[in-house]
Amino acid sequence: MSKLLPLDLEIKLQENDIAFHIHHLVESIPDEAFQPFLRNTGCPAYHPRMMLKIILCAYSQSVFSGRKIEALLKDSIRMMWLAQGYEPSYRTINRFRVHPEVKELIRQCFVQFRCQLVEEKLIDQEAIFIDGTKIEANANKFTFVWKKSIEKYNQNLIEKSNQLYNELLEKEIIPEMERENEGELSVEELAQMVQQVDEVIKEYDQKIETSPDATERKALRSERKYPKQAYKQLIDFILRKQKYQKDLDILGERNSYSKTDQDATFMRMKDDYMKNGQLKAGYNVQIATEGQYALAYSIFPNPTDTRTLIPFLNKIEKDYFPLPKYIVADAGYGSEQNYEDILSNRKCEALIPYTMYEKEQKKKYKQNPFHPDNWMYDEESDTYICPNQQRVTFRYRSVRTDKTGFKRELKIYECENCSGCPFRSSCTKAKEGNHRKVMVNEKWEQQKEYVRAKLSEEKAGSIFRQRKIDVEPVFGFLKANLRFTRFSVRGKSKVENEMGIALMAVNLRKYTANKDQLTKNNGDKWKKENLSWLKFSFFLSRS
Repeated sequence: MSKLLPLDLEIKLQENDIAFHIHHLVESIPDEAFQPFLRNTGCPAYHPRMMLKIILCAYSQSVFSGRKIEALLKDSIRMMWLAQGYEPSYRTINRFRVHPEVKELIRQCFVQFRCQLVEEKLIDQEAIFIDGTKIEANANKFTFVWKKSIEKYNQNLIEKSNQLYNELLEKEIIPEMERENEGELSVEELAQMVQQVDEVIKEYDQKIETSPDATERKALRSERKYPKQAYKQLIDFILRKQKYQKDLDILGERNSYSKTDQDATFMRMKDDYMKNGQLKAGYNVQIATEGQYALAYSIFPNPTDTRTLIPFLNKIEKDYFPLPKYIVADAGYGSEQNYEDILSNRKCEALIPYTMYEKEQKKKYKQNPFHPDNWMYDEESDTYICPNQQRVTFRYRSVRTDKTGFKRELKIYECENCSGCPFRSSCTKAKEGNHRKVMVNEKWEQQKEYVRAKLSEEKAGSIFRQRKIDVEPVFGFLKANLRFTRFSVRGKSKVENEMGIALMAVNLRKYTANKDQLTKNNGDKWKKENLSWLKFSFFLSRS
């Protein structure tokens, strides 16, 4: 029987094939990162380097299913070369990509890839561009649990359980208990009530069995009816209370969660194919880019971007790289807390407009006589002059605390007299008899002035204008070209792994395309430089 010689698959690949870049990236990860996967007993496992290579390659080809990745190992020359002849099953592939230890390998991929970009001078490390997008979770439809509903049901349960407790006391079925909280019965206290009512029911059962008189037995059964109903109600209250408490623990600070992916939150997606504003379970993905490469990422359950910036910057500093001079983001991140963190705590420059920045630049806003920003201000007396030439004087200071615990200090000004003002309906919504009030946050006003000054600078303004062409294309490539619009795994830890693999696949495709373009440009340059010499040589040969 004749034997076939092994085929060298490497010669089948093009010089700048993405498989080579995947291979070099994974090989650059230090050996220490793979230590948790090594084992001394049992059958030797597939090497994690090989597993990471084939998964990255499959994702770069828009293949996200474990079964389809397994099929590619038999069909794709790239995958065969990266796997070096091994063919792990789809179960092995799926187990590997959601393994908790893979998170460190993915982090190392981002760190090593950025070092490579710095070494090749593809990024200058002057700024990072931050933005977020929402990606649909792998959760079933109509599996939502809403916090407001749970709180409403829980409050009704508290009222009903208190009512039942009072009724049982009045009927002298149970003795009075020492309660931890007068407003609410705990699960332990409800369980104690169940035990006491059960003893009462057993006493009735014993009396019925020992009574020879049928009329007496009938009366006892009638008396036993209420304790039995109360017993069932108490059991139901315990089960419901435990369920509501579990739901509230899962929700935490969120307003909703999905029953099939409890880490996912229902949020409004931009790509709403039903066009009716339907909420879908998803995750808020935050990325930091430079040169259209994703350098860091993180997953958040809250749909708004404002509260994600500080924890994301913390993660970047801890896991990826030191922050550069400029932090660039859109107006969705502009808040007093974020500005204070970047400017005071991190000593960086915040190129982040606030919500009203664009509107304030318009002529209509600047000419609005009823906006306090356009009123005359007397610094000595600390008063404003309203359109009706009335003095709006300082009254008192106020401190407001938001949900996150951040405190804002406000100065409250009030108009001396709004009665009979011809501009009242246009100037204020205060009820008749009340005067126009103006709230001024001095720190916020200083931060807004800083932002306006920074964005008007030539260099800082140029960097900020680059944001749209730096971070937005990464999301466009991820969703449109890679067709990654929905997670295929459930749970935040697994979702983080898959998101990292998908973003690194985007980076590798971008890097490969840039290398191809560079090679082509160098070839065109060589042709152009040597065209005159080729023509002269041709002329000599003809003559």
